Amino acid sequence: MVEEDVLETHQGGCHCGLIRFEVDAPSTVVVDECNCSICRAVGFVHLIVPADRFRLLEGSEQLTEYRFGTETAKHLFCKRCGVKSFYVPRSHPDGISVNFRCLDQDRFLDAEVKPFDGANWEQNVAELRDRDANGGAESQD
Repeated sequence: MVEEDVLETHQGGCHCGLIRFEVDAPSTVVVDECNCSICRAVGFVHLIVPADRFRLLEGSEQLTEYRFGTETAKHLFCKRCGVKSFYVPRSHPDGISVNFRCLDQDRFLDAEVKPFDGANWEQNVAELRDRDANGGAESQD
């Protein structure tokens, strides 16, 4: 993320509206577009935040979980519409990755989308974590 000291509350949710959440993030962000098998299939664009900056407002009973591979990431989908609007990523198991595409866009001033080679996750996660530790964008499964 950029400018972490100026956080705003952004809301979002799934397609059908059963899942609603809010996240504290700046109005200008750097998000990651991953090319791993699941992110590519669902069109997920990552905005990872610490878990304490995410609040599920509605729909916890409407979420279903899917795990694969290492079974570390907790992929959460709406039972009705199938949209994955957020999940717990393998790279940041104490955080939440919000699908930037599922956030209400009216409060964002700018978003820079950076590619992340999640198809080769093991080789690239160190760079991702270094970027995160240095206040840059965060990402992925």
